[in-house]
Amino acid sequence: MSDRSAELFRRAVQCLPGGVSRNTLLRSPHPYYVDRATGCRTWDVDGVERVDFANNMASLIHGHAHPPIVEAVTAQLSKGTAFTMATEAEIDFAEHLCSRSPGFDKVRFVNSGTEAVMAGLKAARAFTNRPKIAKLEGTYHGAYDYAEVSQSPSPERWGAADRPASVPLAVGTPKGVVQDVLVLPLNDTAAATAILEAHKEEIACVLVDPMPHRAGLIPVTEEFASALRSWTQENGALLLFDEVITFRTEWGGMQARLCVQPDLTAMGKMIGGGFPVGAIAGREEVMSVFSPGEGGPRLPHSGTFSANPITMTAGHIAMAQFDLEAVERLNRLGALARHRLEEAIAIAHAPASVTGAGSMFRLHMKPETPTDYRSAFPTPQEKASLVAFLEHMGQAGHLLIYSGAGVLSTPMGEAEIEKMAEAAVRALRHSMETVPQ
Repeated sequence: MSDRSAELFRRAVQCLPGGVSRNTLLRSPHPYYVDRATGCRTWDVDGVERVDFANNMASLIHGHAHPPIVEAVTAQLSKGTAFTMATEAEIDFAEHLCSRSPGFDKVRFVNSGTEAVMAGLKAARAFTNRPKIAKLEGTYHGAYDYAEVSQSPSPERWGAADRPASVPLAVGTPKGVVQDVLVLPLNDTAAATAILEAHKEEIACVLVDPMPHRAGLIPVTEEFASALRSWTQENGALLLFDEVITFRTEWGGMQARLCVQPDLTAMGKMIGGGFPVGAIAGREEVMSVFSPGEGGPRLPHSGTFSANPITMTAGHIAMAQFDLEAVERLNRLGALARHRLEEAIAIAHAPASVTGAGSMFRLHMKPETPTDYRSAFPTPQEKASLVAFLEHMGQAGHLLIYSGAGVLSTPMGEAEIEKMAEAAVRALRHSMETVPQ
């Protein structure tokens, strides 16, 4: 049934560690290998068609091969792909992004969300001349040592709920890195403030994903976000929002929904129009650390492919077409998707729940809706149930993210949501039959 995919995987394990370059693609017995895609649909090398609710981990707001992007990028390809010169395309796109948020005085482009978070943390240190950062427990911010601390802590290591331990992700992480990262519990204002107060003279910034995927896709509350904003302003620290995924939730990102204006915002994924991208935006005073000055910039920064005209062209079109009307339409579809999944759970009598907001959702194999990373942490049985659910959904023609999350794209409509929910009923029943409850 998967002869071509199996053959490709046999070749892959001979030249790629684990057979892939990103572990999120791994599944048993082998990854799906794509042949082509258009709109919200993909076809793998074995000819199986699937509706794509993964959208390359939330990076494709207009789905695959969006015609206006294909046309513009094709035209740019004939002019060149990257130069040791600046381009007007960079200015055009920067002007557009700055128009989407009152907190975006200036923006600097990089090549990934990881780089954007990294640049933001380093900018905060350069601006405040302080060493420590604080972040929420269980949140993913890319592959930077400091941002990885307590990304995936396990129960035996995560410490007290009101004072989470700082847990390294990778073997060999320097102790100094771990010591310079404070970990805060999600939406617990009193506990988070107490942790911050104990180190207030050392904290450069508080790093927040306003709806962290790996922490359960649970939105930060307005009260919690406002408290962090007040604390950082009162204590000379910066507030850095990681909106690499969540910028899709509003015209101006999740910060607009929360009515909180951070000092810095990291972006990526969908703002590249399907190409590698990252951006750090913020108020002019902070962004000035990148600017040349007497003795040079406080934060020297460059990147060979940063702001290349292919990405700038594709990204500008993608974001310009993700206008207020498109945002609102996709958010309505997201609300429908979450509602239909809740109905599917009830019909299947499954021990499951749904979280998310905007155009995103996540299914948990837990009867009680989780409220933070710890309550979202799956048991071995729940992990097995989710694997069975996702495998059944994939076979039924619906591709979701490994965590049980889904993100929508503008080519989708109610028909795709309804079919996904119908398949979810069968997949939930399959998971209960496959994994003893």
